[in-house]
Amino acid sequence: MLWNLLALHQIIQTTIITASHTKFESKVPEKQKMFQEDNGILVHLKGGIADAVLYRATMIPTVGGMAYAIYQLVVASFPKKQDWLQFILPAISFIQLSVD
Repeated sequence: MLWNLLALHQIIQTTIITASHTKFESKVPEKQKMFQEDNGILVHLKGGIADAVLYRATMIPTVGGMAYAIYQLVVASFPKKQDWLQFILPAISFIQLSVD
């Protein structure tokens, strides 16, 4: 059991050491060039198709929500007209009761 733990420790150390020596290129300079180009595209859409899809997927509920909020404000601004009989019938029945 102890040998297994020591072997595992050795494998982990070797993996960490070799992983730190691997060379990777930074993509920051090419991304900077892409975003700083003056090509008429909005900066939040310069990332490609994925950015365009995310932008549209965000804008559709945003515009729909704004339209729905304005609709609800208009509905709340103009209350429904009450039926005129609703106010007249109790008054008429009260008058009839008081006459008797």
